Amino acid sequence: MHSHKNHPFHLVDVSPWPLLGALSAMITMIGLIKWFHFFDSNLFFIGTIITMMVMFQWWRDVTREGTFQGLHTFQVTMGLRWGMILFITSEVFFFISFFWGFFHSSLSPTIELGMIWPPKGIETFNPMQIPLLNTIILLTSGLTVTWAHHSLMENNFNQTTQGLTITVLLGIYFSILQGFEYMEAPFTISDAVYGSSFFMATGFHGLHVIIGTTFLLVCLIRHLNNHFSCIHHFGFEAAAWYWHFVDVVWLFLYISIYWWGS
Repeated sequence: MHSHKNHPFHLVDVSPWPLLGALSAMITMIGLIKWFHFFDSNLFFIGTIITMMVMFQWWRDVTREGTFQGLHTFQVTMGLRWGMILFITSEVFFFISFFWGFFHSSLSPTIELGMIWPPKGIETFNPMQIPLLNTIILLTSGLTVTWAHHSLMENNFNQTTQGLTITVLLGIYFSILQGFEYMEAPFTISDAVYGSSFFMATGFHGLHVIIGTTFLLVCLIRHLNNHFSCIHHFGFEAAAWYWHFVDVVWLFLYISIYWWGS
């Protein structure tokens, strides 16, 4: 089917995954609304499971196209690079909206908040405890993922494995600590604008850490299966870019919400 093409581009085969992915995302969203209004999370978890199954099979197809069928030519990988750059740019603006809301509320607290920040009655986290530890964990993971990337470019299989494994473990450790922090939190998402700003910004960042950890875990599995070479490893490069973005967002979160905002 692909043997007679005379161009460097990849015209994908007919695939059910975009349509099924859109439907599963819709089910997940409806399930989330149902959870919020009727306190029933069944539909949300069904939608999430379907979404994960679709993602697994869709990315399996992309991996097969790039690794085994040789369809990811230079032009195709450049398109993928620009796609990832634009995606991360959109994520930057996504978080800018949370910071905008936070600073809008904190720089000029209204009379309903007691005209002080944090609002009256809110007991904030100590930025020198778990938040500082999480900052050290993410900065260290940024170092280890860079170490893994340079090792891969130097064809050092063992050091790439070590760097990626440590990065994935640090990502999991971060998520566990953040979950513990949420359980111990002295305020909730419904506690004034502070609770809303805090849990929306840190919660979405936590979700991005889980996604990034999964991304890197998939790269680790692919690396152990010899899918990457020193010149053909954009899947790993995209994961590293995403992880650095997650690191930078956390630094802004730590400085503004945990440290200055407390």
